[in-house]
Amino acid sequence: MVERVLELRVHGVSNTPPQQLLGLTPEPGGTGPQPWLVAGGAVTGFYRSTAARPDDPVAVEAYSWGQLTSGARTARDVERALWTVLLPFTLANVALYARPGIPADPDRERWGSRSGITAWLIRLFCLSLTATLVVSVTGIGVDLIAWQCVDRGCLAQLPGPWEFLADGWWREGTRALAAGLLLPLALLVLLGLVTWRTYQYEAEMPARPRSAGRDAEPEAEPAANPLQDPTFWCGEGQLRRAAVLHLCTGAVAAAAVPLAAVILMDPPRGGRAAVAWPTVAVLGTVLVIAVVAVGRPYLSRRAGDTPLGPWSLAVAALTGLGLAGTFLLLLLPDGPAGPPLTDLRPPVGCTLDADIAGCGADRSLPGYDGMVAWLASYQVLLLMAIGAVARSGRRGLLPPVLAGLLLAPAVTWLERGLPGLPPAPDGLAAWMFAVPALAVAGTGLLLPPTRDDGDHQPLGPRTGIAWGRRGPALIAGFGWLLAIAYCAGLLSWVTDRLDGGTGPHGGPAVRPPEPVLWAGLACVVALLALGGVALRAGMLFHTLRRREYARLARHADGLSAHDLRRCRDVARFRALHRLVGDHGVRLIGCHATVSAVLVTLSCAAALSRDRPAVAPATGWWGALDRVADVGDSMLAWLPLVIAGVGLLVYRNDTVRRTVGVFWDVGTFWPRAAHPLAPPSYAERAVPELQTRIAGLLGLAPNDPSRMDGVILSGHSQGAVICAAVLFQLPSRWRRHTWFFSYGCQLTRLYGRVFPAYFGPERLRVLATALTPPAGYVAWTNFWRDTDPLGWPVDAGERDVPVADPEALHPSGGEVADPPIRNHSGYPEAVEFRRERAVVARLLRRAVPSPRERVG
Repeated sequence: MVERVLELRVHGVSNTPPQQLLGLTPEPGGTGPQPWLVAGGAVTGFYRSTAARPDDPVAVEAYSWGQLTSGARTARDVERALWTVLLPFTLANVALYARPGIPADPDRERWGSRSGITAWLIRLFCLSLTATLVVSVTGIGVDLIAWQCVDRGCLAQLPGPWEFLADGWWREGTRALAAGLLLPLALLVLLGLVTWRTYQYEAEMPARPRSAGRDAEPEAEPAANPLQDPTFWCGEGQLRRAAVLHLCTGAVAAAAVPLAAVILMDPPRGGRAAVAWPTVAVLGTVLVIAVVAVGRPYLSRRAGDTPLGPWSLAVAALTGLGLAGTFLLLLLPDGPAGPPLTDLRPPVGCTLDADIAGCGADRSLPGYDGMVAWLASYQVLLLMAIGAVARSGRRGLLPPVLAGLLLAPAVTWLERGLPGLPPAPDGLAAWMFAVPALAVAGTGLLLPPTRDDGDHQPLGPRTGIAWGRRGPALIAGFGWLLAIAYCAGLLSWVTDRLDGGTGPHGGPAVRPPEPVLWAGLACVVALLALGGVALRAGMLFHTLRRREYARLARHADGLSAHDLRRCRDVARFRALHRLVGDHGVRLIGCHATVSAVLVTLSCAAALSRDRPAVAPATGWWGALDRVADVGDSMLAWLPLVIAGVGLLVYRNDTVRRTVGVFWDVGTFWPRAAHPLAPPSYAERAVPELQTRIAGLLGLAPNDPSRMDGVILSGHSQGAVICAAVLFQLPSRWRRHTWFFSYGCQLTRLYGRVFPAYFGPERLRVLATALTPPAGYVAWTNFWRDTDPLGWPVDAGERDVPVADPEALHPSGGEVADPPIRNHSGYPEAVEFRRERAVVARLLRRAVPSPRERVG
């Protein structure tokens, strides 16, 4: 029987259709070979050409997984586009995998280690990020609608029958707040339902076919990479428990807004105290459990399909009890301790006549502005702690903790005084404490890095760990900035919508929280900084292009004008290759540094409780006010713009190639830190590829579908998926497999940002795993110097440079110039076909002979 080898091709982020993966070209009249589904289904499937024959020595098969993140133009596209709105949760989840120093065996990670503390801090940050979204929506329902919007004209601007909140019974006390609290709780229910529908991703497990005529199953290999964990791509139980914890924490954050306002305005006594303080205790218990639980193996280990457990049920029960107490307190009449709560709300009629007494005052919900400002400030301290510990270990935790312990008492002493201390002198402001405290916390990011046993020399130039080991903080920080932008834009948009019912002589119906105004100002500055980084990138690109053109046109005497023009085209792609590979990470770090300074100043301003513009809207203050308004208007449209881009990613190949790489990098990783993030496509793709490879190699010798060897061929992001498959594949199947990677980012992107999985030592582990007893490394990497997303690996594999273009001018009777393929068309290259022929001969041998390594 003919020994057969299968080349299994896995596409990248561009969702290359199966016919292109298989190299099928239509013939005149629309006839010709077509892709044929041989395994899988419409979402993920394995395809072969209808022209393929059973006796072909090398069969080509395409695995299409792009429908998991893109797909046909159906209503499901819109649903998937809405996942992009949860991009902040995605970035926070990705930060967990950017930690350096993660042990190869997850069971060996201890809470007190550098990676363990960083993981705990990241999970705490993810909890706070959920709270940020919920607190913002609570501000809409409780503050803007239920508290400030007292006129029927204001309430009429909202869709739905909200006018009942202007009636007498609902206007008494805090009963309207109970109705407003339903809005964030409805959001949590929606998030829970959407997340619950995606658990089938985590439930996917590879099949373990029995071997027929193959080697016996060897003993389990010692773990040398976290990707070898059998449950890495299966964490359904962990996800369910984490989702319960996040949803309960969000419910506690939502209840805390009206509950804190009631306690501040009307200190509870008597029967109200019997409801209020037990409710506070129950909600506080939920928060304590959440803070402790995110550091326990109960939530930090992926253990496949495991039950929720008693702790999850207890947290859910306590949360329900706390919400019941909150609603009961809000529906009770006013207590005797404070003034009538109705007098603290904006007077009725301000939307029609701004001269009514009290209309010019800020009557926003007491305590809400401060809650938003303090939440943002301590999130910044948490991000600094994440970066400091990831870089310097436990010693990096001291500056942020010290700053956090001193900041709150200092601002409290300034605003209200502290027992045993004299009053704060006049002239002090909260920003005078906030800026030094945040600066002290930032010193932790400058401590010398801590080296561990996993630190090794980079594989090549510019392949060291990105951003000085502060990658987790930088990635999570960008997610936080995006979340703040979303929330500020949403609050600003609702405020403008409610103010639409204002009469010609009326004042604003509602006022947004003060931090929202500072967020608008910061948005404009951040965009200017981003423009500066883009300008710097453009200058670098121009310089690199000139250098590459000079190198190509060095022998200009022998080149025609046509060839020189082609040299300019090639130089452009080579310059882009160098810009992305050599300078991309550094440029992102520059923008992150500017953003960190901007965030520090914005938090200090928010804690000062001052608006960007004071009463006289002239001069500099007036300019700041107008800039803040422009920024708020831009933020109001940001969620819709992000969702629109997400929809184009699924529908437009050009947009997908441009921005899809970031989305597919983010959704590659499992939801081990933030359970409300979009699902990971790799949790389905990796097990399916394992099952397919093992199933074909494990067939009986006389089975016509049996394969004697597999060339696992991955392009771009597909190469990363293939690497994850090979880490999971048992050695008895791996020794019959050869890895082709091309256009891959294993060194310049994944290796730098995720060093614990694809760093220098961990990539050498993959090369060692692909080294059979014969001694050669069963891994070939193809790259082009015109490919902006493909580079050499240098981890022990064979690197093959691919010429691009094949020539500067047409030849052989062709009239069109040979195309510059940059990131596509690797399988059509001469170098690829030549290497595949040699590898196929090696895999067909019973005992492959060593092969000399070149390149």
